[in-house]
Amino acid sequence: MPHPADSRALATWLATQDDAALAALLAERGISPTVSWHDFFDAAEALQDTPALTRALAVLPRPLADALLAAGDGEVPEPARAALTARALVAPDGTVYRTVADTVAALPPAAPPATASAGEPESDAAAAERAFTAAATLADILQLALASPLTRIGSGALGATERRRLMEAGIVDDPATADQLVALSEAAGLTAPTDKEWLVTRAGLAWLQAGTVDRWGEVARRLRDALPAALRSADGGWIDPAEWASAYPFDPSWPPHAERWRALMHRWALIGSDGSSAPWTRALAAGGDIDLSEMRALLPSEVDRVFLQNDLTAIAPGPLAPNLDMRLRTMAVRESRAQASSYRFTSESIGAAITGGETAETLREFLTSLSLTGLPQPLAYEIERTAARHGLIRVIDDPASTHTLVRSDDPAVIDTLAVDQALRPLGFVRDAQGLASRSSADTVFWMLADARYPVGMQDAAGHSRTVMRHRLASEPAPEPENRYAPLLTRLRTAQGSDSDAAWLGRELEQAVRAKAVIVVTVRLPDGSTRDFTLEASGMGGGRLRGRDRAADVERTLPVTSIEAVHPVA
Repeated sequence: MPHPADSRALATWLATQDDAALAALLAERGISPTVSWHDFFDAAEALQDTPALTRALAVLPRPLADALLAAGDGEVPEPARAALTARALVAPDGTVYRTVADTVAALPPAAPPATASAGEPESDAAAAERAFTAAATLADILQLALASPLTRIGSGALGATERRRLMEAGIVDDPATADQLVALSEAAGLTAPTDKEWLVTRAGLAWLQAGTVDRWGEVARRLRDALPAALRSADGGWIDPAEWASAYPFDPSWPPHAERWRALMHRWALIGSDGSSAPWTRALAAGGDIDLSEMRALLPSEVDRVFLQNDLTAIAPGPLAPNLDMRLRTMAVRESRAQASSYRFTSESIGAAITGGETAETLREFLTSLSLTGLPQPLAYEIERTAARHGLIRVIDDPASTHTLVRSDDPAVIDTLAVDQALRPLGFVRDAQGLASRSSADTVFWMLADARYPVGMQDAAGHSRTVMRHRLASEPAPEPENRYAPLLTRLRTAQGSDSDAAWLGRELEQAVRAKAVIVVTVRLPDGSTRDFTLEASGMGGGRLRGRDRAADVERTLPVTSIEAVHPVA
């Protein structure tokens, strides 16, 4: 339990702090804005409750934890004193609150920091190769997640089915790589978890448009900034990875989290197995920005052309620029993921591109500009054949209309759609030119596409419209700037001008509720004082009632005459 004198001192200190300092303290200590505290005495007791202190100590970085351990129940020197005072763990004069000292003493001894990192040094070329592989693999994962979000199991981890899906797609070689890259994408803000899946964020979608080296650099910066506070150095970089496992000495569950962060940073080639940094990451590790020129020099240059061949394949003679790769993969299946990738065109892949808004003309224009060998006749023929078939059904997106319209030049196709039981949820009704539905144009379009109908989307003017199926993660709602304002207003409203009298009344009320035996110091009419040892039994009308243990009589004492209350030693 909190020591009464400490709680009183802390309550008095809290009342002197401005709202900004109090809000920072409450946020640091993880206090909910909806707590039912009535006054600063409630706040002080709650902050010094043992479970609350255990949580507060668990998030102390090693320098502050070491300062507490060194002080014992004495005084903490600067600069740690100010930081610990702001967390309500020591008094302004540096004295450690007794409840804090007792809680620290009851915790397992903190492990000392490691002095060396294990592992062999890595060459710059090997680090660059790992960086390139990680960036390319993460891009493949995000591409897959755009089309079909990755599902999460109850624990929040990637399920075995999803790991297998990534492995069967040739994106990763083992489950550990899948787990780490998905976790890495979340830490970097490229994906966001929902209850049952990970969705790509807007930042992740923009990231996919960047070049490989720039992709790597963006994630590197985001990972550095996402590191837990105790892993960050004073200059904004990160501390020696050898010290990560002991960065939070009072948190026994921390070492596995430290190892997870080390694995993520190693996976992204920010640190080697020995904890060292490649030349292009040393500035980042020191709190600066990245110079990627050295990495670029070690990686093969990206290409912006491919060889289109008569067998309906495309060969990239090197890493294809990501923006070109993304578009090419909307119309062809990528067959190999080496630096010289290969792609295969099929009627299904071309049809999917047209379903997504491409036309025969845009496909020909893009592929001709991309090709080193022109547009082979077999590919041109396949594009024309597939485009002609996909023009058979048109979904008309007309915002001015109350219905989504479906049109086709073939009446037999309209008849088929009207009786297809799989399309019943669309509620098709006949009109003069085809079918109409009250469902949205996107809903009608994707139900027809999923049923494998050759469908395209048009606007009211008859122009083709691109349809994006992927769902992006919604942007998180920002924390209200003044989320603690109602709580702080309540605490200040309850604050009286005489804090000593308020605290005395609180001690007496607690003693009565607990039927506690207390020592009451009373000021007598002649100015002297006398101590009474009472078993507190009630309070009302400005008087305290209790049985005097020494005289074995019931006493009633005016509260205004009571100067102090102490527990029985």
